[in-house]
Amino acid sequence: MDQLREDVLAAIDVAAGPDALEAVRVHALGKQGTVTALLKSLGKMTPEERQVQGPRIHGLREAVNAAIGARREKLEAAILADKLASETLDMTLPVDVPTSGTVHPVSQVMDELAEIFADLGFAVATGPEIEDDWHNFTALNIPDTHPARAMHDTFYFPPDDSGEQKMLLRTHTSPVQIRTMVDQKPPIRIIAPGRTYRSDSDATHTPMFHQVEGLVIDKGITLGHLKWTLETFLKAFFERDDIVLRLRPSYFPFTEPSAEVDVGFSIEKGKRVIGGSEGWMEVLGSGMVHPKVIEACGLDPKEWQGFAFGCGIDRLAMLKYGMDDLRAFFDGDLRWLRHYGFSALDVPTLSGGVGA
Repeated sequence: MDQLREDVLAAIDVAAGPDALEAVRVHALGKQGTVTALLKSLGKMTPEERQVQGPRIHGLREAVNAAIGARREKLEAAILADKLASETLDMTLPVDVPTSGTVHPVSQVMDELAEIFADLGFAVATGPEIEDDWHNFTALNIPDTHPARAMHDTFYFPPDDSGEQKMLLRTHTSPVQIRTMVDQKPPIRIIAPGRTYRSDSDATHTPMFHQVEGLVIDKGITLGHLKWTLETFLKAFFERDDIVLRLRPSYFPFTEPSAEVDVGFSIEKGKRVIGGSEGWMEVLGSGMVHPKVIEACGLDPKEWQGFAFGCGIDRLAMLKYGMDDLRAFFDGDLRWLRHYGFSALDVPTLSGGVGA
């Protein structure tokens, strides 16, 4: 046994590499190994012999295991040293960045809006893009003869067999407000982002565009609540504290009183940016929900009041991220999207900055 111990440890000490060391291990400790054979022989010994030989054989196995572990560490260290001495990495070479998709600015702004208004207690509501006349016009206090129907330049579907015009592409996301008031009991706090359609096309208008509208229905709602909500939203969205608002009297069939919302801008490095008060720019339409609209949805206008507002999501993206042509949003030009797009990992949060 002493000779076996000496021979095995010597073989381990001269093993030139991991493969040679593994061969020594198998020869000694494998199923048919020499040390394994001694361990198996313990079962054939008398108790007296086992008491004497058992500790010697187990000690031999432990010594072989320890020697193999120590030799393996030395061999691995030597291999690593050789690699460090022979291999080099040129840190000045450019990194190959894998091709990846980008998030469209409209999708990014929609996420930002959801984050901001969620922090203000608003839920996100959605509805169909193909609407009926009642939800899109009538319930919003827009009768058949009202000029607002012509103002919207609506895409109508062909009339049915009776000649009645029933379906159309929604001209705003206001029908989502109607559906929410019909299906949900107050208090209501929602925003309704989505696609809308109007027959118009130039540098600032497209036949399909994105809009977000907000609605609050509760008791005791005033214009003060409306102005504070819009001011808080715009400060968070543009990430500036010097946001100044101006409400101008206007007219919408579904609100009374109605107001166009202008935001102050300033000139920085020759560019117009939101914030300050060097000039005024219209960004929103708003007002107190018309009593007839509340009544059309089955609510008592003497008990419930509310405010609503709406703006173009594409326009918000243009103002915040410096884009100058709305049509480029829908051209499908990958160069434009790579330039203005966002990483899928840039999740907007109020705590991390909605424009991160």
